[in-house]
Amino acid sequence: MHLSVNGARLYVDIEGAGTVPDGATMRDKPTLVLLHGGPGLDHSLFKPAFSQLADVAQIVYIDHRGNGRSSQGDPSSWNLAQWGDDVRGVCDVLGITRPIVYGVSFGGFVAQSYATRHPDHPGKLVLASTAAQVDWPAVFDAFERVGGPAARQLAHDRWRTPTPENRTLYRAQCYPLYYTRPIAEPDALARAIVHDPVNQHFATGEWGRMDFRAALARVACPTLVMAGDRDPITPIAFSETIVAHLPPALTRFERFADCGHGIVNDAPERHFELLREFIRQV
Repeated sequence: MHLSVNGARLYVDIEGAGTVPDGATMRDKPTLVLLHGGPGLDHSLFKPAFSQLADVAQIVYIDHRGNGRSSQGDPSSWNLAQWGDDVRGVCDVLGITRPIVYGVSFGGFVAQSYATRHPDHPGKLVLASTAAQVDWPAVFDAFERVGGPAARQLAHDRWRTPTPENRTLYRAQCYPLYYTRPIAEPDALARAIVHDPVNQHFATGEWGRMDFRAALARVACPTLVMAGDRDPITPIAFSETIVAHLPPALTRFERFADCGHGIVNDAPERHFELLREFIRQV
């Protein structure tokens, strides 16, 4: 479905009942809001893996503005403040209160924007394979560790001087380095709606300037941080920085050994076990 949110037409998909029979009463399930990576991709990358959580939560998939099936709109609105406000806006339109918001990679940037701009709104927060601030030399070092000097150079060219040609090469040669196991869903990227202009807009602009470190002290809900120790695009040190700036009493950090950027692919059993446990926690 499409919703009108903050002047944009945003695509949202909903999986599972929100209210279920429980003996002599009806029980509300928590709502899990999923924020996809990119930018320039869509929510389809969560499917079908996250469907397994529909028994414990109603799942809401969102395509960020400028991405997927959502309206592209004015590129001036492709920024983290707006994307974060859109998460709150979708919840307001749907009547969702105290959501569990899960952001992976770029979606984790959006989740941090949302949670720091609207700290009284989320019930719980999950930040997976993401960053509060990007240190490009550390990224290039990580690519060299997993793929050698050629991968380092290609990553440098892709992110510092992006062109259609080096984006294509990066997808072919560096995307496989995001994972430490064979890709479980090899057709996932082919199914996704790819919108490169929003990616280039962000990569050459706000990505290098963003810094949520100080703002993370405002997060007021339980937060689960998960990261792989062989992640080249958001090295695990980035997650360590996030944890260092979140309120300690509210924060849980789970490291995934021998896993890359795609912890869902590289350690699906542990990932979903932890997420299911976190959803159920009172």
